Amino acid sequence: MQRIITRSGVELFVKEWGTGRPVVLIHGWPLSADSWDDVALPLANAGFRAIAYDRRGFGRSSQPWEGYNYDTLSDDLADILSMMQLSDVTLVGFSMGGGEVARFLSRHDRSQIRSVALLSSVVPCMLRSDSNPDGVAAEVFDEMSQALIKDRPNFFTTFFNDFYGVTKESKPVSSEWLAWTHSLAMQAGLKATLDCAHAFATTDFRPDLASFTMPTLIIHGTNDKTVPIDATARKAASAIPGSELVEYPDAPHGIIATHRDQLVHDLIAFCKAR
Repeated sequence: MQRIITRSGVELFVKEWGTGRPVVLIHGWPLSADSWDDVALPLANAGFRAIAYDRRGFGRSSQPWEGYNYDTLSDDLADILSMMQLSDVTLVGFSMGGGEVARFLSRHDRSQIRSVALLSSVVPCMLRSDSNPDGVAAEVFDEMSQALIKDRPNFFTTFFNDFYGVTKESKPVSSEWLAWTHSLAMQAGLKATLDCAHAFATTDFRPDLASFTMPTLIIHGTNDKTVPIDATARKAASAIPGSELVEYPDAPHGIIATHRDQLVHDLIAFCKAR
């Protein structure tokens, strides 16, 4: 584990397991690098160097007042790759982290990137508009922000039930897993939580898609209520030439937990083949 100081002076917490070709894992909102542990361990055991970091404002990284837009977040990613002298990298973005992958590819040197994977990703566009009718209405995001300000712990309790597809009839993760995820979310600063929610809700990554010139794997659950598949994965797959879309039937948003074994298998196979 180490800490890296970015070009803007923000300290990012980085953890890495294993040796071999690097696979950089970018976590979703509102989690931290620890949410990748159950994916990073089998990656390391399969001969890869699994690297995950806490996004600014989250986990053990600094909590600056600003810098929660995707341009700055992609700069943070670029600084990690540069300072760790990484090359031949597979970038893996989960949920909000898919946006960092897209913006990095359009904003920074892509020659060091071997392949990318988007898991339950917000790319290419979450916000509903005339040009994106399958997106989520702005009012939904406004209500989410208001609920976070009013009672963040209470909001996350309901949010993570939807995140993992937990209902009275279905328990794809344990109550202990829900509590642990809740604790990860509460490590983040409120400003970072709100600003990043605004970023993933409103950023249009459609102009970034032309930068996906490397092998691209897209995995998404068909019952994702957090990031609907029609507005994201299916459109990304149709716009990225040669990309591979794998749909998990009836899967919710949090596939890194609910479909961990299948996801690990698919991700390792992709990394080995590409």
